[in-house]
Amino acid sequence: MSDNIWLKKRFEEYRRCLEYDDTHDLMIQFKELVLQTRANNKTIYFAGNGASTTIASHGALDYTNQLAVRCHAMNDPNFITCFANDFGYEDFMQRTVKLYADPGDIVVLISSSGQSQNAINAAKTALAQECKVVTFTGFKGDNPLRQLGDINFWLDSADYNVVESTHSTWLVTVCDLIVSCEKDSVGTHGRIL
Repeated sequence: MSDNIWLKKRFEEYRRCLEYDDTHDLMIQFKELVLQTRANNKTIYFAGNGASTTIASHGALDYTNQLAVRCHAMNDPNFITCFANDFGYEDFMQRTVKLYADPGDIVVLISSSGQSQNAINAAKTALAQECKVVTFTGFKGDNPLRQLGDINFWLDSADYNVVESTHSTWLVTVCDLIVSCEKDSVGTHGRIL
């Protein structure tokens, strides 16, 4: 297969995934949840593993700076290594949620496969603590993490780069959607306080 044909197929895959099924409805639901969270002075916690950690950090940064929402990315190496060492890697996100999240907060969990046990455990704990759970997954439609969220972004792909890139695009698009509705409040470098 030539490079041009491969690239054409690849971008067709991205186009198919970006607007999968009910993505627009989910984005609007997430937008409303974020605005409610900000109005109630609550916090959004973002978490993922590997590349999904980077997506989580990007989300926490943009939502804080652009939207003036309190956000925290659960990726401090000190906390991860401490909690993983003392309680197991499968519980480091859950422990962070248990110690920090309050009722009415949002916990955003990003897992390409939806099979990450630490994200599943965090979702269960978040729900028990009356937090809203937003999931970003791919691979199998019946993955366990997707079954736990209040809002569940999912795409039908098992290609890690396609899934991760799409998750990142969806996450920042919701931020941009809110910015587009608040143009007078958001300057070049973020929300004017």
